Amino acid sequence: MSARYQVTGATAVEISASIESGIRTAALPPGAALPPVRALAAELAVSPATVSRAYQELRQRGLVATAGRHGTRVRPRPPVAARRSALRPPPSPGLRDLSAGEPDPSLLPPFGPHLAALAADAGASIGYSGGGVLPELAEAARARLAADGVPAGELTLTGGALDGIERLLGAHLRAGDAVAVEDPGWANLLDLIAALGLRPIGVPVDDEGPLTAGVSAALSAGARALILTSRAQNPTGAAISAARAAALRELLTGWPELLLIEDDHAAELARVPLHPLAGATRSWAFLRSASKPFGPDLRLAVLVGDETTVARVAGRTRVGAGWVSTVLQRLLLALWRDPAVAAQVDRAAESYERRRTALLAALAERGIEARGRSGINVWLPVPEETSAVTALRDAGWSVAPGALYRIAAEPGLRITVSPLVDTDVTPLADALARAVRPPHPGGFTA
Repeated sequence: MSARYQVTGATAVEISASIESGIRTAALPPGAALPPVRALAAELAVSPATVSRAYQELRQRGLVATAGRHGTRVRPRPPVAARRSALRPPPSPGLRDLSAGEPDPSLLPPFGPHLAALAADAGASIGYSGGGVLPELAEAARARLAADGVPAGELTLTGGALDGIERLLGAHLRAGDAVAVEDPGWANLLDLIAALGLRPIGVPVDDEGPLTAGVSAALSAGARALILTSRAQNPTGAAISAARAAALRELLTGWPELLLIEDDHAAELARVPLHPLAGATRSWAFLRSASKPFGPDLRLAVLVGDETTVARVAGRTRVGAGWVSTVLQRLLLALWRDPAVAAQVDRAAESYERRRTALLAALAERGIEARGRSGINVWLPVPEETSAVTALRDAGWSVAPGALYRIAAEPGLRITVSPLVDTDVTPLADALARAVRPPHPGGFTA
């Protein structure tokens, strides 16, 4: 813990509030270690049980995490608003940033022409009683999902995939419940699960998706929900194959009460076929976000599922946010209907495919096996993350350490290919090879 920050308080509530204040002001940055329970109790002249309750409350809210001998530390992205200057440190000058996990801005379709057309065609403003899912958007969404084999009878909208997942978990689970998630998996999802007070159970992933044996073990360990990524899994690029989907469907017949959530965030950007599990359990939901193909600022996702699950999400939305803006809905519908936009999204998908496969091939030529069956990321196993990240930084590249995405999986690096150009592949592959296999120091000579 930073020596500049002094935790105060005489009760568990006061101690947890003091630590939260330190996190909010960035005096306790992400990764900062908190004092051992007994040490802080002695310093504050309170009982160890009081400090333990304070730490427990912070853990349940997802602000800190306890990792065995590594003690209790501030989570990488705790769910509390910090000073804006601390939200994301500026990239180091001269580094090529391959850590963000975002699409290439130059490959996103422009919103301007469609927004201008919507403005010209705008009618009277919609009132509170007129909000909801536009029938024409629902019809178009159902047709697009049906083309991929997803049953889409019941449908609603959420403010993006993660918003939909949060509403689904909140409607079915309670704090302390276990959730089976991919390991390594989406860092934002792991943060959300922590913030909801849920308990993640990691499921190993290969190129064809979550391992069936891993899912079975997680369910046997008490998982009440299972969250899967259909394609372009973050961070490994896995995509659920037909064979894996069939095996998982067979397994899930024995767990009818499980909440099954599928996230197809890549949607139109995916270059591999979709093999959905929709309907494998009584409670299920399938989410398709607009952010990756059309732009992260288009905060909208289509959610379909069984009648009860969709009704719970739609009902909770109605008493909270109310509905997803019909302006966004009309914009997405216009983008879907524009053949030029469809062609641009297809070019983007081809570009990401070319960049990703080129990097994988260059690494293979150097005897290095990496993963990236689909999407915009490559996962590179490494012996040790810190030294590899440091070596790459020294070589001019910034990548994401795998610790952000792992529960029990082996160390690795996530490399986002969207910023790459063709001439980057060879020097990046060389730098990755050196980072994974650093030269051994020479022996002593006489």
